Amino acid sequence: MPASRSVVIGVDSSTQSTKAAAVDADTGELLAVGRAPHTVTGAAGARESDPEEWWTALVAAVRSAVRDAGVPAGSVTGIAVAGQQHGLVTLGPGGRPLRPALLWNDTRSAPQAAALAARLGGPEAWTDRTGSVPVASMTAAKWQWLREHEPERAAAATGVRLPHDHLTERLSGTAVTDPGDASGTCWYGTATGAYDREVLDLVGLDPALLPALAPTGATRVDTLAPAAAEALGLPRTVAVAAGTGDNMAAAVGLGLGGAGLLDHPVVSLGTSGTVFAATRARPAAPGLAGFAATDGGGTYLPLGCTLNCTLAVDRFASLLGLDREDAAPGGGGVVVLPYLDGERTPDLPHAAGLVTGLRHGTDPRAILGAAYEGAVFTVLRALDGLLAACGLDPAAPDVRDRPLRLIGGGARGRFWTDTVRRLSGRPLVVPAAGELVALGAAALAAGAVTGSDPVALAAAWGAGAGECLPPLPRDEETWNRIAGVLSAAAPTLLS
Repeated sequence: MPASRSVVIGVDSSTQSTKAAAVDADTGELLAVGRAPHTVTGAAGARESDPEEWWTALVAAVRSAVRDAGVPAGSVTGIAVAGQQHGLVTLGPGGRPLRPALLWNDTRSAPQAAALAARLGGPEAWTDRTGSVPVASMTAAKWQWLREHEPERAAAATGVRLPHDHLTERLSGTAVTDPGDASGTCWYGTATGAYDREVLDLVGLDPALLPALAPTGATRVDTLAPAAAEALGLPRTVAVAAGTGDNMAAAVGLGLGGAGLLDHPVVSLGTSGTVFAATRARPAAPGLAGFAATDGGGTYLPLGCTLNCTLAVDRFASLLGLDREDAAPGGGGVVVLPYLDGERTPDLPHAAGLVTGLRHGTDPRAILGAAYEGAVFTVLRALDGLLAACGLDPAAPDVRDRPLRLIGGGARGRFWTDTVRRLSGRPLVVPAAGELVALGAAALAAGAVTGSDPVALAAAWGAGAGECLPPLPRDEETWNRIAGVLSAAAPTLLS
């Protein structure tokens, strides 16, 4: 191994776990991945985690990655965190959390989101200013919930952070965020590139409680703070990048952005199902989150998100006593809308799951197949809205011929992949790299070390390359059956 090898660490702090990737900064070679779990608690719409556990997991994962990579600690030159978006971390004395963080999929703030959406001139005004209409997932709605339900804690807060902001601050001692993750709060103006003071006034949030805004996620904000360097077993000279949200980091890892691919859609199948694309357009559509990208330069990352994806299908498999791969295609006339945790796109925060079309002879495998179809339909329906918001016609041949990049845990499942191909009728690219969020974060770290564009770095690494799957004929019958049930059931049976 070359003595001069430069190694960067990309951290993916997600809902369920932390993964830390040790990456060769010159070649993009993935040397090792360390992992540590998180705990999520809550019921009846509540979803919370202790940010101190995120830090403990980050330390364990980074130490494991460096050890397994077989590199000396002195070869590590940079680190960046990509975190789950939207979560609300409230800090008190010493920069430590006052309470567990409210996570992105905590839907208790749906009433506050609806009330906020009606203010400032209504939904269109929100999308014009912040890129997004407040929904339960957005940080502004969660802060409003905290003010109403735990006013003493809101009043005691000395800092308000997103999950990745908090971890970056623990690493560097610097309170900083980036445009990408900040654009998921609903108090950042994607039109202005600054915090929206009127929104902050509306939700009673002092801007002094917020982190500074770095120009990009690859901006070098500092080096490791003494306590962080000691905890990680790394030199204090390690550069810390501003970092970003997990979806923005995945886009970087795929080579999507101003220095890479634009208007190429991505479907991510994970705890949530997301669709996004890097674009120069600034979409303003009520059903989408009009995020900024993390590479700056006037690039945006509009995103549609569904709350119910792989975990919802796994729950159906468990209820039916089946393995997740034991599904039968076509659904046998059964339709499942797997909205077990409410839904975000479409905006049905109080929805429950719906199963229809059952008969005495229905095969349980068909019900599981219908759960896959319901989840994939919801994601692909959001994709059509995303493309339209980018100024593209989803049905145009040149748009339909652009392959979907399929990522996330579901992309490794045969039935997930087959269902996406069958319901989309589009070619797929399944990237070979399995840790795109962590690899994107590593590219941000490398950018902080070298000053290079992180998207160009990731593209040179080839992290987004993978297997190309030709299109299948689109299953219009199944698509129309699910669409008909959703239309008939919403909102009466799903509210």
